[in-house]
Amino acid sequence: MIAKPEVLLMRAIYAPTITELEREFTVHKLWTATEPDAYIRQACANVRAAVTTPPAGFSRRDFEALPKLEILACFGPHCELLDRVAAQERGVAMTYTPDSTAEPVAELAMAMLVALMRRLCEADRFVRAGKWSAGVFDSGTDVRGKTCGIVGFGRIGREIAKRATAFDMSVCYYGPRRKEGVAYPYFDDLEAMARKSDCVVVTCPATPATRNLIDARILRALGPDGFLVNVARGSIVDEPALIAALADKQIAGAALDVFQDEPQVPAALMRMDNVVLAPHIGTSTREIREERSRKLMLNLRAHFAGKPLLHSVASQ
Repeated sequence: MIAKPEVLLMRAIYAPTITELEREFTVHKLWTATEPDAYIRQACANVRAAVTTPPAGFSRRDFEALPKLEILACFGPHCELLDRVAAQERGVAMTYTPDSTAEPVAELAMAMLVALMRRLCEADRFVRAGKWSAGVFDSGTDVRGKTCGIVGFGRIGREIAKRATAFDMSVCYYGPRRKEGVAYPYFDDLEAMARKSDCVVVTCPATPATRNLIDARILRALGPDGFLVNVARGSIVDEPALIAALADKQIAGAALDVFQDEPQVPAALMRMDNVVLAPHIGTSTREIREERSRKLMLNLRAHFAGKPLLHSVASQ
C-alpha cells in the first residue's frame, strides 16, 4: 500500500476541507500542538506539502523547518505574508485560491457598522438577560444621513461605498492617491477625513506604511460621537490606542473583525459594551469556502500527479 503524502495544516480552516484533505493525505494539525516547534521537529520530517492562510502567512523560518517541503498552498487569495524569496530559494511551489472577496467583506462591514451604531449586540444581551421588562433599552444612532469615511478605496472600499450609499449615507475616502472616475470626495489627509466622518471603515492593505495608521491622533479626530470599523488587518489599527480611546470615550464605539495577535483578543476589548467583535469572518461564507476548497484540492492533486498547477503564486 502506497503511503499517503504528508501535509502540514498551519491553521484550522473550513471543516469540510479538512475532512477532504484527510481522505487523500496524512494531515498534521499544527494549531492543536501545545509546542508547535517541537511538534514540527518530532512529527513533520516527511511533510511534503503545507497549507496556510493569508493572515497566518509562511515565513523563511517555516520553510527551513520542513526539509522535504515541495509545495505551499494558501487557502485564500492574498499572498502578502508568504515569503516568496525563501520559497524560490528552496524550490518550493506556491499556490493560492483566487476568488471574489470584496462583496462578502463589504456585506460584513455594513452589518458591523449597523450593529455598532444601532447597538444591536448590546440589545441582544439586554433581552437575553431579562432586562426588557424592567426598563427601556438606551437608544442607538441613526445610520442614514451620516458620513462614512473609507480608508483605502480598492475593490472592497468601492463595494462598501455602494452599500453605504444605499443606506443614505454620504461617502468620502482616503488613500495614497485620488481614484480616477470616482465622484466621492477624496482626502489626502486621514486626520482631516476622520474629522469630517461619523464613522471610519478600514479596508486598506496591511503594509509597513499602513502599520498603526489608525493611531491616537486619528481616533481623537474621529471624536466622541464617531465609530470605527476594521475589516482589513489588525496591524493597521494601534490596538492599545484604540482601547484607551474607547475607555476614555474619545470615540463612541468600534467594530472589529481583525486583531493584531489573532486569535488572541485583548481582554479589555471583550469587556466593553460599545465594541462589536467577530473572529475574522469577512470571507467566511459557505460559497467562498467551498470555492477555495475546490481550488486548494485541485492544486494539491495536480502537484502530486506531476501536472501543472492551476493557480500558481508565481503567475500572479
